[in-house]
Amino acid sequence: SEWDLEIRGLAVPWAIPKQFLHCGGVHWNIIGSGIFISPKGVLEHAGSVGLSLIVWVCGGGICTLGSMCYAELGVTIPKSGGDYSYVTEIFGGLVGFLLLWSAVLIMYPTTLAVIALTFSNYVLQPAFQHCFPPFIATKLLATICVLFLTWVNCSSVRWATRIQDIFTIGKLLALVLIIIVGLVQICRGHYDALQPSAAFEFSQDPSVGQIALAFLQASFAYSGWNFLNYVTEEVVEPRKNLPRAIYISIPLVTLVYTMTNIAYFSSMTPEELLSSNAVAVTFGEKLLGMFSWVMPISVALSTFGGINGYLFTSSRLCFSGAREGHLPYLLAMIHLKNCTPIPALLLCCFATVVILCIGETHNLINYVSFINYLSYGVTIAGLLYLRKKRPNLARPIKVNLLIPISYLIFWAVLLGFSLYSEPVVCGLGMVIMLTGVPVYFVGVQWKEKPKWLYRLVEKLTYKGQKVCYVVFPQDDPSETEPLTAKATD
Repeated sequence: SEWDLEIRGLAVPWAIPKQFLHCGGVHWNIIGSGIFISPKGVLEHAGSVGLSLIVWVCGGGICTLGSMCYAELGVTIPKSGGDYSYVTEIFGGLVGFLLLWSAVLIMYPTTLAVIALTFSNYVLQPAFQHCFPPFIATKLLATICVLFLTWVNCSSVRWATRIQDIFTIGKLLALVLIIIVGLVQICRGHYDALQPSAAFEFSQDPSVGQIALAFLQASFAYSGWNFLNYVTEEVVEPRKNLPRAIYISIPLVTLVYTMTNIAYFSSMTPEELLSSNAVAVTFGEKLLGMFSWVMPISVALSTFGGINGYLFTSSRLCFSGAREGHLPYLLAMIHLKNCTPIPALLLCCFATVVILCIGETHNLINYVSFINYLSYGVTIAGLLYLRKKRPNLARPIKVNLLIPISYLIFWAVLLGFSLYSEPVVCGLGMVIMLTGVPVYFVGVQWKEKPKWLYRLVEKLTYKGQKVCYVVFPQDDPSETEPLTAKATD
């Protein structure tokens, strides 16, 4: 049939459109939905207003150290793909695969689940002013949102990027409004909670373990500082622009996040912030009067755009991993007409919905932040390893060795005490990551698989192509070694 001719032609010259290759780099930024999610968790673990603000400032400083190391890696190994590309190049396929495995199964789906739950809470909270929204309603709305945006991303790259452009306004509006209103409150003398005597009144005895968990909560809001490394090949003059982006963006983000938290504390007591399920909504209800509706709408717009952006980037990572042969070839295919990576999007959607059904926001943040930091540390350790093994390698940017060493010391302390304080939540992520070891050796390393297994994979891939109406894009590396050739050798 005509369909069989189309679908069997795995090497048809369908190129990925430019917007698919470049949109992610344009819209990736650090300031995201995390600032509307993390303040409660940071304060809860820090135990005082003053220490929570210190965590926010130091969190920005740690991100600066990490991003300087990533800048060196970005120009030394000029490949798009971030951590995955660097670790694969330095330590080999197994470690790179484990990072990819954890990103596909943990990092992106969990982040998507957290943002979707936040969207749901902010949409529903105005209707339940004196109590938390029903648990089932929150989960259901979050799931519907993820399913809808998956459909949008499957249907059109242009629609997805337009949504991202439009809904970024919500994020900016909410943050600007919070900071301005907070400054007005401070000018009026409403800063009792910020005075040193009150700011360092601890609700619990401070401990290194709890402070480590506070940093994990803050790191969720800062996640994104390394996203520019995912599109290094598309950055103009990376030697100049990578450091410039670091020195401008991260201090600015740190200032915005710190001012946002100061604004919260100018109008809310620590007890009010901790008891709120939607901090920005509570802030708006206290200060904006009849215009309090602006806040939940703005945050909902921001989180809606955040879900869309993470769906785009997570599906792109699956797509890249499949092109490298680390994931099933089906995930490297795009729709015959829309040029969207439907199989990769469906995988991300499925993993997110599963996590939505079993997770709770606070634990999910610790869960994903622990794995994120684990990945950052392994990548930066790779920088030191590369310095030792290949000292003569050309490095257009070369940071002082104290920077990666300082980062790794902080990294080791943070992960060690986080694992001690939350062994189940943090340990589960490590267990899931390690399940990728047998998968790698069976799926990637084992080259002499039985012919019947190749035929089964080919058959399942073909069925998936028919269901999703997808083919390999032009110049896909897997085209040079089709499955049929392997099965008939």
